[in-house]
Amino acid sequence: MRVGTFLPHMGPAATPETLLRFAQQAEALGYDSVWVAERLLYPLKPRTPYPGMPEGSLLPDYYRYVFQPIETLTWVAAHTKRIRIGTGVLNMPYHNPVVLARRLATLDVLSGGRLNVGLGQAWSQDELEAAGASPAGRAERADEFVAVLRAMWGPDPVEHHGRHFQIAASIIMPKPVQQPAPPIYMAGYVPGALDRVARLADGWLPAGIPLPGVQAMMGQVRQRAEAAGRDPSSLALVMMGFVALADAPLGEGRADFTGTLDEIRRDVEQAREIGVDELILIPDATANTTADAFLRVQEAVRPLV
Repeated sequence: MRVGTFLPHMGPAATPETLLRFAQQAEALGYDSVWVAERLLYPLKPRTPYPGMPEGSLLPDYYRYVFQPIETLTWVAAHTKRIRIGTGVLNMPYHNPVVLARRLATLDVLSGGRLNVGLGQAWSQDELEAAGASPAGRAERADEFVAVLRAMWGPDPVEHHGRHFQIAASIIMPKPVQQPAPPIYMAGYVPGALDRVARLADGWLPAGIPLPGVQAMMGQVRQRAEAAGRDPSSLALVMMGFVALADAPLGEGRADFTGTLDEIRRDVEQAREIGVDELILIPDATANTTADAFLRVQEAVRPLV
């Protein structure tokens, strides 16, 4: 099982210097990958409740300051050599796939073929509105979005004529180092999202779902993949786990990857047993608000995997 971690690209710890310290230590410790998320706004009166928080409350405080994902990964890639870089996730409704495909291909070339592409559908009504994206028709647009990415990264001439996007026959450069394309992992947990993973993605990228739920839902993804004529075993399970260390055992009812190192180690073993291909361990940004705190968590949990 591979192991990844999240870069401290949001909240008080987010600085160019901290990003490099964290990424270079992750590489030295043998992590396989570093990841970033995407936030567009910090709405003062959010119309969409943040998961786990009461309706109408503000988003977590660390979302007040967030570096953009592609620029952050470019900075980190320039100062590392081996570790893979990933988006967890880019929200498709905020982007044009032609422009995004070129940006991601450039990043894959500059990093020497180290890019993982995580994609999602977004959840914030405020952010969707600011990006000029309509909630209506997002499923159909997402299917075509992925088709455009793969076309842009494929053989020339590239041409696409769909309902949402048009590409006249063109030469598109650069192409990604990774061929036929960088791996595409898709988030989401509703039936339509799982179906899209099964049909179009290289794997599923769940977050915030208990381990037994992940196992059951990945089984559904594989069944849907087989029904779509794909090899179910070709789909990777890349799971995000939010780490919160405690000095004393938390016992029954604790969230996965929280508690003492021994408790977290048991969760890591369970993740391995249910077939997780890559486990991304994310330091709790609420508890770890300084660069040193992020670095300590990163160092403490690495030997568990």
